[in-house]
Amino acid sequence: MPLSPNPEHMRRAIALATENILAGKGGPFAAVIVRDGEIIAEGANSVTTTNDPTAHGEVNAIRNACRTLGTFSLAGCEIYTSCEPCPMCLAAIYWARLEACYFGSNQQDAASAGFDDAFLYEEFRKSRDARMIPSAQLLQNEANQTFAAWQTLPAKVDY
Repeated sequence: MPLSPNPEHMRRAIALATENILAGKGGPFAAVIVRDGEIIAEGANSVTTTNDPTAHGEVNAIRNACRTLGTFSLAGCEIYTSCEPCPMCLAAIYWARLEACYFGSNQQDAASAGFDDAFLYEEFRKSRDARMIPSAQLLQNEANQTFAAWQTLPAKVDY
């Protein structure tokens, strides 16, 4: 799909981010989801007001769009976000199957304002045993039973 961004949708995402901080509702991040040229959902950062570290503007917009459309797939939609997505939000954008992502500020702009995600990108490149947060596999055979159950489920919804 060729990219043909609409600056007005980006202006809306930027305005939402500004409104969000001025209202004391959260950080300076917001996003809008667009389908067929129309905004179908919006979301702003609410991490500190909801005590939810996943409540980034992009994630909130994705959740709102999925509720609006009644689906987990946002294929056919685009996201406009006031700042380049962090690794979590970028993964959510991929999981939601959005077809394009447009952003205003970039990672360096966010870092200069005190929002530095560079350490996350560095952590993900490390092997599991070298990461700051240790992780280890446990009860693999028992856990794999859930996949066996899933694979035999006749009414499963593939995603």
